[in-house]
Amino acid sequence: MSVRRLAAAEVQPESFTFSKESEKKIAFWMNKYPEDRKASAVIPLLWLAQKQEGWVSEPALREIAARCEMPYIRVYEVATFYTMFNLEPVGQHLIQVCGTTPCWLRGADDLKAVCEKRIGKKGRGSVSADGKFSWEEVECLGACSNAPMVQIANKDGDFYYEDLTAEALERILDDLAAGKPVEMGPVTGRKCSEPTEADVAVLAAAELYDGSRARPLPYLPNTPEAKAAEQSEDPAPVKKGRPARKAADADEAGGAVKSAPRKAAKAADAAKIGTSGPKKVTAKAVEKKTGAKKAPAAKTAAKKPVAKKPAAKKPAPKKDAE
Repeated sequence: MSVRRLAAAEVQPESFTFSKESEKKIAFWMNKYPEDRKASAVIPLLWLAQKQEGWVSEPALREIAARCEMPYIRVYEVATFYTMFNLEPVGQHLIQVCGTTPCWLRGADDLKAVCEKRIGKKGRGSVSADGKFSWEEVECLGACSNAPMVQIANKDGDFYYEDLTAEALERILDDLAAGKPVEMGPVTGRKCSEPTEADVAVLAAAELYDGSRARPLPYLPNTPEAKAAEQSEDPAPVKKGRPARKAADADEAGGAVKSAPRKAAKAADAAKIGTSGPKKVTAKAVEKKTGAKKAPAAKTAAKKPVAKKPAAKKPAPKKDAE
């Protein structure tokens, strides 16, 4: 960030006093903070001083330091840090031309050329001969959909002028120089960023705003009527689905067997087609269940029954010695 300094001593006024209108606003800001936190109002007071005089002078810094009960150097630090504060005299109207990509692509260079021709060198300290204008190039001001645009700051406020051309900016400067009011916003007449070639008016129907299309509520929330309605409503029915089946499985098995092991056991039974067991599953039953026929099994030699080993005899208990 570049180093910012106050204006030269020869341009500094001898004193500074807030106007009556500014005093009303100062009272509002000072009342927002406790007595031991008056320094919190330093930025609003700096802004009010700039709106009153067009810039922030050295006597204004000292007046603000006294109002906020803070050291002068602290006010100086704030004023020199924020680039929104003008530390030297500027024109009655400060033209801020956006030069970021969207505005540059849409003709910001033409607007800069108009300012150079009408006002002079770029920079806040470069004031036109009549004292009316200064201009500078700034970064994006957030109106990209209405590019190119400028912001014009004066005692009345900070206003956007959008959808500009070189000719449109020339007319605006002529009106401001003559003291005529200039309407802010897009100079093309479109509202905000609505389409420039739309055949249908955008959001122009009255029923969108008069409430006629809104669905009426039976009652307002958090009212006695709403509480009475909630109490009179029947409890929600139990939904049928997997959770209910799982609960039934758990009850049937006593909580020990769940649905997943039951499915695995059924699959294992289906694989044991033709084998003996507690419940023989036949190929015909599987075909009826799944719709798939069992492939013919290859003939294999009959398995010999496995001989069972005789159980080991338990040793007879020894008799106690006589």
